Amino acid sequence: MSAVPETADSAQVTMPSTVGPSTGAEVGKPSAQLAYLARALRAPVVAEVYERLAVRARAEGWAYEEYLAAVLDRQVSARAANGTQLRINAAHFPARKSLDEYDYTHNVGLARETIAHLGTTSFIDAAENVILLGPPGTGKTHLAIGLGIKAAYAGHRVLFDTAAGWITRLQQSHAKGDLAAELARLARYPLLIVDEVGYIPFDADAANLFFQLVSSRYEHASLIMTSNMGFSRWGEIFNDEIIAAAMIDRLVHHAEVVPLKGDSYRTKNRREQLASTTIKN
Repeated sequence: MSAVPETADSAQVTMPSTVGPSTGAEVGKPSAQLAYLARALRAPVVAEVYERLAVRARAEGWAYEEYLAAVLDRQVSARAANGTQLRINAAHFPARKSLDEYDYTHNVGLARETIAHLGTTSFIDAAENVILLGPPGTGKTHLAIGLGIKAAYAGHRVLFDTAAGWITRLQQSHAKGDLAAELARLARYPLLIVDEVGYIPFDADAANLFFQLVSSRYEHASLIMTSNMGFSRWGEIFNDEIIAAAMIDRLVHHAEVVPLKGDSYRTKNRREQLASTTIKN
């Protein structure tokens, strides 16, 4: 009678007896093997938590699958956190601002629901834009950074700069003859943030470069823009009504336009400080 081959289910599972294929070092304990495997997989958190979680698993009677899932969950969570921090650092935000820190009492007309919806970053998946318009000091940059950080947490690459900074970047690429390559590289970022549009007027060349940036992202990737001027005055910013109109058309076609009103936070805080000093005196 021919022998029945052993099936995978009936085969005895044995742990390897060496630390690695080339070392030949014998392993006395499974913990030593786990430490080696964690290093080989470049999973340092596994090495940090497997013993502690094993104690808990034994005490609470976890199934093998539950223990394995708990160990891997710690590693994945740590890796995600590290990736988020790298994306935030690479975005070059001028400060760390969160949406939760925004003072809605200063802008009573601003709907929390609107910002909360934008905070889901679904606008990025849809390649839509966000335009924040309002006087200086009303929190436009705060909201732009907050949305950018939300995007980083959601796994999106982000770049932040002022309008002047973006123009300098584009001018340098244009001077080197690789503007098209730079626009293609920027297109790989799901979100660009352009702060302070309108604080410095653009000359004709700068306006043309900025228009190319906007056009290159139209219906492909998202922009967040902040401006202290309403759309009716963008012709002044770009010194060309035709370019301004064409740019606005592309920006708002798929966009959430958020108007901000009120006095400057900085002016308000200064008034409160002066009032407090007067009262104390």
